[in-house]
Parts: sequence; C-alpha cells; structure tokens
Amino acid sequence: MDQRREIREFLSTRRAKITPEQAGLPAMGGHRRVPGLRREEVALLAGISVEYYARLERGKLRGASDTVLDAVARALRLDEAEHAHLRDLARTAHTGAARRVPRRSRPQPVRPTLQHLLDAMTEAPAFIRNGRLDVLAINRLGRALYAPALTGSAHPANLARFRFLDPAAADFYADLDNTAHSTVALLRTEFGRDPHNHDLTDLIGELSNRSEEFRTLWATHDVRLHRTGAKTFHHPAVGPLRLAYEAMPLPTDPGLTLTAYTAEPGTASHESLKILASWGAALDHPDLPEPGAAPTTETRTA
Repeated sequence: MDQRREIREFLSTRRAKITPEQAGLPAMGGHRRVPGLRREEVALLAGISVEYYARLERGKLRGASDTVLDAVARALRLDEAEHAHLRDLARTAHTGAARRVPRRSRPQPVRPTLQHLLDAMTEAPAFIRNGRLDVLAINRLGRALYAPALTGSAHPANLARFRFLDPAAADFYADLDNTAHSTVALLRTEFGRDPHNHDLTDLIGELSNRSEEFRTLWATHDVRLHRTGAKTFHHPAVGPLRLAYEAMPLPTDPGLTLTAYTAEPGTASHESLKILASWGAALDHPDLPEPGAAPTTETRTA
C-alpha cells in the first residue's frame, strides 16, 4: 500500500471532522468549499506555515519532529489512538525507504506459560491474539464463548474474517455495527504500526475484495485503542451474554494481546456464563449432560 496516500488520507479525514467552532476559531460567514478545517486553519492552530502543513498532508512526514506532530495532533483534536497512529505513520515514513518490500511475518508462538495462565482462568473466557486478530491461544471457556467463530477450517481462526465473511457473525454479535467499526479500526491501527507486514496486507486485501462493508469502513481511516469495555453476544447455547472485557498487551511478547471477559455477579449473564462453562466441559467430555438438561441421579447426589 502507498504510505504517502495513507498519511494524506488520514490527515485529510481528520481535518474534515473538525469545524472552526470546535477548534476555537471564529465562525466565518459564507459558503465553505471543504468540510471541516482548511489547511491554512490547521497550520494556524499548529503554529506552522501553510506550506509546511500542506507538505505534511501530501504524505511527506519524513523528518517531522515530535514537536510538530504533537502540534498537528492538538490542532486536529486527535484522541490518544489517533495521535499514536500519526506517530506510527511518521515512524514508518522515517524507516520505510529501507523496508518497502512487503515481508512475511514469522508465526509468533505463544509461550507455554501463557497457555497455562489461560487454562488457570476457569471462570473467565480468555484468549491471546495478534495484531491481525488471529486467535493464537484460548482457554476452555473462551472456546465455548467463541465457538461460532472457531468452527471453520482455517487455523488460526481470525476474528476479522469471521465478522465480515461469515454469516454466523450476524447472529453472534448483538451490536454488529459497533463490532464492524471496532474490528476495522484495530486493523487500521495495526497497519499504521506495521505497514510492510505481508500477512496483514493480504488480510486487508482479502476483506476489501470480498466485503463492501469492510471496504467502506476502511476508507474512513478510523483507529482505536481496544483496552476495556463491554460486549453483548447472542450465544447459540445460552442466549444473551453481556460481558465486560479487559484487553491487555503483553510487554514480554510484543504484538500479542490477552483479552479476558467477566460478567457482573448476580446478573443473568453471570448465571449464563456458569452454564456456558458446563457446555464447554461437555464439548471436551461428550458423556456429560448438555447445559439445561435434566440432572441425572449421579449429578443430584454430587
């Protein structure tokens, strides 16, 4: 992908989102030919020349200092994720000349101790993913929760491919639109960090070719930090589940993120999560009764 085009479209889409009033500039009468701020207005707010800002927006971030990037970020009212993305684009512009040839990333193994950690989390669905949303390791309850996404033949399972290419996603995710926006924003964020990763660009190309929805969202250039929040699932075995999540990057394993879900105690989702744990155990042990089935004599005694 064209790195200069990425920079140009990111800056221009951010500029289009900010009105003069939001930026603290006096309202100007008359018709504005462009949505949002003009280039000269961004330059004024950032304290740089119009010519220099125009150069940046043409994709020429190479050589831009952190001070300039921070000033542009303030002028455009960038949030934390967008500010970090701008810095990533500048960093790859600095180093891109030597790494323009796409490269295949080596499979990133999950250390056995991390799998042991996942397995020890018996009451929380948890998994480890990489930046392109491949599920690299998962615990039993996580397998039970994400069963609809893990049933395909592809290994490792990819959550972006599931969301945009698998019809089962429409039944699994309660907030389908937000899931789509979040998924694309995460891939765009990762692309800013590692634009020469051939496996990542292959995935983006596949999704762009096969999904108009993905293609439309990709053009927005939105990015996101995925740290904490809540999701609602419609699980085929237990019904609705409202779960809080924590997504924690693993400092000793750069590029990997551990995500864990919990349900608020005393809620219907908390009880359903317990049932889901039994269902997950039944997947591993077919002789166990299905969740919701009448208990056997042995089960009552226990």
